[in-house]
Amino acid sequence: MKRRFTLALGAAGLLWIGAMGFTQRGQPISPFAAASAPTGQPRPGDPFAGLTAREFSEFRLGLADFLEVETAAEGLGPAFNATSCAVCHNVPAIGGMSAVLESRIGRRNSEGAFQPVDASGETLVHLFSIPTHGCQPAIPPEATIIARRTPIPLFGAGLVEQIPDADILALEDPQDRDGDGVSGRAARLQLPTGEIRVGRFGWKAQHVSLLTFGADAYRNEMGITNELFPREFAFGISADAMRRCDRARDPEDVRDRFTRRRAIDNFASFMRMLAPIGRGVPEPDAPVGEQVFTTIGCATCHVPVHRTGQNSNRLFDRQAVVAYSDFLLHDVGTGDGIAQAAALENEIRTPALWGLRLRRPLLHDGRAVTLEDAILAHGQEAAGARQRFLQLDGSLRQALLAFLRSL
Repeated sequence: MKRRFTLALGAAGLLWIGAMGFTQRGQPISPFAAASAPTGQPRPGDPFAGLTAREFSEFRLGLADFLEVETAAEGLGPAFNATSCAVCHNVPAIGGMSAVLESRIGRRNSEGAFQPVDASGETLVHLFSIPTHGCQPAIPPEATIIARRTPIPLFGAGLVEQIPDADILALEDPQDRDGDGVSGRAARLQLPTGEIRVGRFGWKAQHVSLLTFGADAYRNEMGITNELFPREFAFGISADAMRRCDRARDPEDVRDRFTRRRAIDNFASFMRMLAPIGRGVPEPDAPVGEQVFTTIGCATCHVPVHRTGQNSNRLFDRQAVVAYSDFLLHDVGTGDGIAQAAALENEIRTPALWGLRLRRPLLHDGRAVTLEDAILAHGQEAAGARQRFLQLDGSLRQALLAFLRSL
């Protein structure tokens, strides 16, 4: 792993960065995001206030690795979606989202159930490959399910990591016992130790911790193997072709001889120390809209507040997590058709809404451009809330949208 502080956004991205300002911590931030951040609140890309010297050093080291441009000599590929974390996480600041879409595929068996195309169970098809003949994956004709996924913003992820499993489990209602039509369930994942934990990261809640979330992305999005995900994967590339395409020794992410840290450790530190995005300046009718949000049933899944458990680090000790998500799996009619980890094919983890005003496009596949588009795409468990939204008079509907624009 090299240690150069560089950007991997391409010419267009570098021009965009040139038009940006920077946070007090040296992070790029869009002019719009800067203008919409009220005084006294952390701006997108800022770390938590009050970091110790060691924590701030780890945050900066993680930021450097987030921006680092990987090469084939260092393990990039042989197939990949991006050359750095920042390619997919840069709007409105490093750690945010982007319009980059990854591709997942599958098919239906004779009973109509989801089935992976690849025998390994992998569903990812990469966008790019290193310039060696025979290394580029392609979507095969037998794939009848093709799904796209946008990057998920990482602001405040360290707080989400510290929400107790029991608090998420307490929100489950898989049998819809209260009859409200909503039947979310937690993603129960078995760790290598045998312990069962609740997943909370990823569109399918397929990861428990930021360490595994980042390690999975390092292998899947950049093709760089590590101790947690040591096996290369490139869809449709034979073992012989893989040996020809990938000459770097696995695992490619190894511990630095001086710091004894891996890149995946640095990624986790950076994500863990990213502060959540504060609320925007509310429009006058936003408080009414917040009441409407609860009344029509949006808050059933988009639970406004959680709290972290007891923690020796005061940054995470019994802190409010104003994320607007229950972190459960639901079928709200927007599922991507891909079963993954504990999630069924039509289930999606409730996306957190903090920082919503700075995110476009919306939904897991970016199909929605406006807030109203996203609401109207809901169905199934969210059909009742959608219908109640449609029944709102114009002023209450606009108040709800004003509230969402304040998040």
